[in-house]
Amino acid sequence: MAAQDRPLSPHLQIYKPQLTSVLSITHRATGIALAVGTLLLVWWLWAAAMGPEAYASAQAFCRHWIGHLLLLGWTFSLFFHLCNGIRHLFWDMGRGFDLKTAYASGWTVAIASVVLTLGSWIWAYAVLGAAR
Repeated sequence: MAAQDRPLSPHLQIYKPQLTSVLSITHRATGIALAVGTLLLVWWLWAAAMGPEAYASAQAFCRHWIGHLLLLGWTFSLFFHLCNGIRHLFWDMGRGFDLKTAYASGWTVAIASVVLTLGSWIWAYAVLGAAR
């Protein structure tokens, strides 16, 4: 059979996204977001070490809506990566591979990530919001 006569492999556009594939892609994306977000943390720590003017500049950026959006995304990435990492630890032990458990743990990861993110931001605004 010649190469041109073989059927083409289906492309990603043909497949319907499944929870497991979406979580896998999101896990990789949040890993990248954590790495990039760590640069913001390093900049903030560097600014704190450089003196009051540099620190005030970093704080002004973090308090801007763009800074809040980046911090919110970084927070979600942290909790998603943590929760999905715990899920993978169970998989490493050979547990949770059946379809029902895989979907239940996947939804648990997604919901827990959102709840932990919102909870930490609500707590931060309640405790630290008045310090602005």
